Amino acid sequence: MRKILIANRGEIAVRIIRTLREMNIRSVAVYSDADRAAAHVRRADEAAHLGPAPSSESYLNFDRILDAARRHQVDAIHPGYGFLSENARFAAACEDEGFVFIGPSAKSIQLMGSKTEARRVAAEGGAPIVPSGEGAGFPVMLKAVAGGGGKGMRRVDRQEDLASARESAESEALRAFGDGRVYAEKLIENARHIEIQIFGDRHGNMVHLGERECSVQRRHQKVIEESPSPLMARIPGLRDRMGAAAIKAATAAGYFNAGTVEFLADQTGNFYFLEMNTRLQVEHPVTELVTGLDLVRLQIEIAKGGRLPLTQDEVQLRGAAIECRIYAEDPVNNFFPSPGKIEYLAEPSGPGVRVDSGVYQGFNVPLDYDPMLAKLIVWHDTREHAIHRMLRALGEYRIGGIESNIKLFRTILNDADFRAGNLDTAYLDRLLKDHPIVAETPPKELAPLAAQAILRALKPTIKPDTVTAPSRWLAAGRADLLR
Repeated sequence: MRKILIANRGEIAVRIIRTLREMNIRSVAVYSDADRAAAHVRRADEAAHLGPAPSSESYLNFDRILDAARRHQVDAIHPGYGFLSENARFAAACEDEGFVFIGPSAKSIQLMGSKTEARRVAAEGGAPIVPSGEGAGFPVMLKAVAGGGGKGMRRVDRQEDLASARESAESEALRAFGDGRVYAEKLIENARHIEIQIFGDRHGNMVHLGERECSVQRRHQKVIEESPSPLMARIPGLRDRMGAAAIKAATAAGYFNAGTVEFLADQTGNFYFLEMNTRLQVEHPVTELVTGLDLVRLQIEIAKGGRLPLTQDEVQLRGAAIECRIYAEDPVNNFFPSPGKIEYLAEPSGPGVRVDSGVYQGFNVPLDYDPMLAKLIVWHDTREHAIHRMLRALGEYRIGGIESNIKLFRTILNDADFRAGNLDTAYLDRLLKDHPIVAETPPKELAPLAAQAILRALKPTIKPDTVTAPSRWLAAGRADLLR
């Protein structure tokens, strides 16, 4: 492969470009009007304009992406995650146009893209599944057949609430996915969300690369991910059993390339197939840090027809990795989006710290897309040490001009239950109820600076000799005091 088009934007596009450069493969970025000056456009070897800001007219537009691929004479298309990454019709269209789709086959995407079909395939392969149907007993969880990201999901505790909950879930699913079908499955109380990263080649080989704990969630959206899961240390053999079940489910779908099989697990080690994501995951860096593998490079090598470079016995997990998703949103104001210009940006660094970022100082964060700015990932020899390293890195992270959710992670990482690994999918809701995020009070030392700012704002009405000269000492310390 000489040239690959990345059908995505933001931090994942930047991350893919980095691997392509290491492999001496030229990269082609695509961009909308809102992303003309985006980081991924600046870093790519070539760039193609798609259209206006709305996703339907740019990043979700088959024709425009394929036209860009033809004009730039690429060999393959990498979809990243989100947008068209799990669209079977797009995967098939790429192949029909003669472009290698860097991912699984269109057939596998279609099979595992439907929640109900995925359950059937996983069950046929021998993976344990959650009892389904309204006869499974309450409480149940209604889920969108074609969905993800928490859309079309409703918890139902009583029979009399089922009809209204189903109507609401169907309406939301139809708006989000164009498919209003929902199904019911037994709700696993106090469940942990644990996923297994699998990789298969076109020669029948498949391995799993361990697990990621994704139980820290808000509104069914992951907030923090880590590997290994704290549950694995408590229950010997669980990783092997869960990994074997993931491979069974993927094999039953005729799967190859990168994929993630997600499970719900109770606190005693029972686990059930939840769904399969037929793409690279947002949280793939934690697996890269504990395995030492470049998952994007693996994807490309397999797409070229190569074999997996290792067997299951050769997969080694070292240390612990944690990822925090940095969003342009205000946790003090009910996590309201915070688009706008990044006036100041200082990203953390140092031993064991990785920042997968899609922004830069001076960039205008658009309101048109997911508000993720970056992913902050750390590695250390133990989970406890990784938590301390993450807190240090968060302390170095400064974003000015817009709000971010950095303060949320400090609250989580300092919580006793998180540190003890006592997690489930309702953990964060409980934490925020007991410890709501509040605005940080500026230090008293900043009072003179605030007075100076007010005086400067009123300067036209104040005589120059009444204004005290600014203190250079205070100004020098300002950046370290403001968070």
